[in-house]
Amino acid sequence: MSNLSELEDILKIRFKDKDLLLTAVTHRSFLNESTAPESNERLEFLGDSILGLLTSVFLYQRFPKAPEGELTAIRSLLVRTTTLAEVAREINLGDYLRMSRGERQSGGAENDALLADGTEALIGAIFLDQGPQSVEGFLRTYLFPKVSEIEKSGSIADFKNQLQESIQEKYKELPVYKVIKTSGPEHKRIFIVGVWVKGALLGQGEGSSKREAQQNAAKEALKKAL
Repeated sequence: MSNLSELEDILKIRFKDKDLLLTAVTHRSFLNESTAPESNERLEFLGDSILGLLTSVFLYQRFPKAPEGELTAIRSLLVRTTTLAEVAREINLGDYLRMSRGERQSGGAENDALLADGTEALIGAIFLDQGPQSVEGFLRTYLFPKVSEIEKSGSIADFKNQLQESIQEKYKELPVYKVIKTSGPEHKRIFIVGVWVKGALLGQGEGSSKREAQQNAAKEALKKAL
């Protein structure tokens, strides 16, 4: 593990409480081989909430005419595991994470989920030590510019794919779509589709095709899934 002062140099932040930064880079596996008092899981919990709030504020201001569903979709792409792992790699966070020998030997320092968790923990630590403005500065440097990449990719409107990624991350299973109702004449059908997760109806949508109805159901479900 590299010297944490190097990480501070990358971030251009000097922590007043060095223990906060140390905790932020401590994976729970490290506790089995050390006397470290706690892992970064509590900071990760805090960082996740702060990340969601500041990202929502940024998107609200960045896209003044975008409807709620589109803002939700963009946010889901920004705060997902793969995007946060990209941020972690840009600051070489894997080099500074404290983890067990076994975890590191099995590729933990390159694991997307572990890197994303570390990024959220780091956000929590920056918030407690430096305040929200420093967190916003960090996000504007490393995360928010990725909005341009998302816009160019054209992936914003694919609500089904975004919902699938979100549900897989949280519950390790796929959402299930079912037609609830079909109405209208044969040449002008209207479909109402529901999407279920772990047996619970998470959203439903209407469309002139099953695909359109599924997209609208996923769009509604994303509001509850994130």
